Formats: sequence, C-alpha cells, structure tokens
Amino acid sequence: MSTTDAPSDGLGPRRLSMPEFIALMGMMFATIAFSIDAMLPALPEIAEELTPDRPTLAQLILTSFVLGMGVGTFFAGPLSDTFGRKPVILGGAILYVTGAILAYSAPTLELVLAARLLQGLGAAGPRVVSMAIMRDLYSGRQMARVVSFAMLVFTLFPAVAPMIGAAIIAGFGWRSIFLAFLLFSVISVGWLTIRQPETLPKTHRRPLQLSTLAAAIREALSLRQMQFSIVVQTLIFGALFGTLSSIQQVFDLTYDRGAHFHFWFAAIALLAAPAAPLNGRLVMRLGMRPLIRRALWAQGVLSVIVAAFLALGLFGAQEFWLYLLWTVSIFALAGFTIGNLNALAMEPLGHIAGMAASLMGALATIGGAILGAVIGQLYDGTALPLAIVMGVLSLAGAIIMRYMPREAL
Repeated sequence: MSTTDAPSDGLGPRRLSMPEFIALMGMMFATIAFSIDAMLPALPEIAEELTPDRPTLAQLILTSFVLGMGVGTFFAGPLSDTFGRKPVILGGAILYVTGAILAYSAPTLELVLAARLLQGLGAAGPRVVSMAIMRDLYSGRQMARVVSFAMLVFTLFPAVAPMIGAAIIAGFGWRSIFLAFLLFSVISVGWLTIRQPETLPKTHRRPLQLSTLAAAIREALSLRQMQFSIVVQTLIFGALFGTLSSIQQVFDLTYDRGAHFHFWFAAIALLAAPAAPLNGRLVMRLGMRPLIRRALWAQGVLSVIVAAFLALGLFGAQEFWLYLLWTVSIFALAGFTIGNLNALAMEPLGHIAGMAASLMGALATIGGAILGAVIGQLYDGTALPLAIVMGVLSLAGAIIMRYMPREAL
C-alpha cells in the first residue's frame, strides 16, 4: 500500500489512507494513555517501597508525567511549525525514552518523579504534533470526526494498559514497566517515520523568532473560541486526572476490589469507548457546540445525583456499582468533548496549527494536572469528595459553553 493512497486533491499535503492514518494517530495518542494507565496497578508497590509513610504521594507518579507533558506542550508545537512535524516527534521520543531509562533505575521517589517529568516532556511531541498533523490535513467538523475516531484508540487502550502493567509487575517487578514504555515508543515512532509523509512543507514553515512566536500567541489567545476551549478543557482534564489519581485507592481501600483492579479498569474503558465514535457520527449532523454542552450538563447533573446518593448511603452494599457506572460516564465525557473543543479552537488557526495546539494543550493540561493533583489528595476513604468536585466542574463547564461564540461552519 502506498503512502499516498488517499490523495489530497491538490489542496494540501498527501495523505495516508484514512484507516491507517486514524490508527497511526490513535497510537500517538495512546502513548499518553499507556504512560499513565499502565502505572495504576503499580501504585501500591511504589507507595510501599518509596513512600510508605504517605501512600497518597504515589499518585504523583501520574500527575508529574502530566505536568511534564503540559510544559513540553509549550515547545512542541512551535518547534514543529519551524522544523516540521516528524523531526519534533522523533526528538520528543528521545526524551521520553531517556526518562523511561532513568525512572527504571531511580532509587527514590523524588528521582522517579523527575524522570517521569522528563518522560512527560517527551510525550508532548506525539501528543501535540499529532493534533497539528491532523489540522494540516483536515479542518472543521471533518477534523473533529477524525480526532474522534483517533480518540477511540486512546479510549480503548486503557482497557489493556493496566493489564499489561499488572502482567509486567507480576513477572518482572514494577520498574520493568518503564522498559515497556521504551519499546512502545520505538514501535509507534518507527511506524510514523516509515509511513507518514511530512505534512508541513518547507515553504509553510515559520521562523523560530521570539517576535513571531509572540505574535502567534497573541493571535491565538485573542480568539474567544480558543479562550473558552482552554478553560473548558482545563475543567474536563481536571475531572479526568482527578479520577485517575484516586481510582486505584477507591477500588482497593473503599470497595476492597484492588486485587482485580486492572480487570475493572478494562471494563470501564471498554464501556466508555463508544463515546468517541458516536461523537464522530453525531458531530457531522448536530455540530460541535451542542454536543459539548449536552455532555457537560449530563455529567454535571449525574455527578450531583451520585454525590447525594453517596452522602445518604442509599445504595448500601450496592454502592460499588453506582461508582463504577459513574466512573464510566467521566471517561465517556472526554469522548464527547475534547476532540470537538480542539477542532473549534483551531478552525481559524490552520496557519499556526502547531503553536495553537501547543498553547491550548499546554494551558489546559497544566491546569488540569494541578486540579487533578488537588482532587486526588481530597480522597478521604470514600468517593464522595470526588463526586462533589466532578459535579461542580462539569456544571461550570456547561455554563461557560453557553457563551462560546458560534462556529463558523
């Protein structure tokens, strides 16, 4: 199969066939899911070995990676606008692999966290530049559709990532997970290097000058679509990262189901996965803004109801099933919102797609990581604080979306 199976009709860079392109972009996104979710089964052992006095600090293994990714996002996009998409992804992979090797041998929690920060910096390459590649080739609702299907891989991968992590822990110890990260990066970046043509021609690249970058930042942040998208994505990422930070402890300490956590997490991911392709179909008919608003309102109302049930103890011994289904809804929320918010914000910014993706991704990810870390530390032995915060964040996002300007499409 040629790398030009899907022609560009003379309107832009040549394309891979749609199925292969979506699979490749999904694997780029899955770098993030694998790097976070494969660590979840390791948290009890990490806490026991590196921070026995304060086990909740092991959660920082997740948020330090996300924080590094957020910081790296500031640089990945502008660099890709100057040097091209593929070289920046390759450079990020080198940082990611270096961080994995350092984390594998780090003797203290502080050094593991530093190595995870470096991994996050590197992971910003595939995360942000993949979004810029999609914007190079598609725009508007069509881009939202492509992102939705690529996100399907991102949402399905958590179904197997904790199982992979648990299997590695059982056979080789928790540190060997970092070697699996190294192998995954080599495979995914190798695929992109061999199969995906560069999507940013040299004639369209922008010089890496402070004045040029400042002008691009001002242009991007002057758009209300971008401003609103960053704020709403921050709230959604905060909800998602907060859920991820505390989910293993809730299963283990609250509901005594830690022994089979990776199977439960797989079930959550599989149940939530249809949200992304369903969004890909609905967005072409209904538009991006209505889907985002409805998803946030639904999540906000549901979280308030769940918080009330948890506070009153109405489900008794069956409370675990309420928590499980509600957690599915939190993961599904991302499928109905993130791709649409990215497409809305970047629609008028194709000429600075790398910078726009970097700016939006960095601010939303850093904000979400900080929110998620705070939410994770609120764990008090029950899921009630989490449910209250999720309700507040979702309803706030829904209200903000009421004032987002209408898309031009």
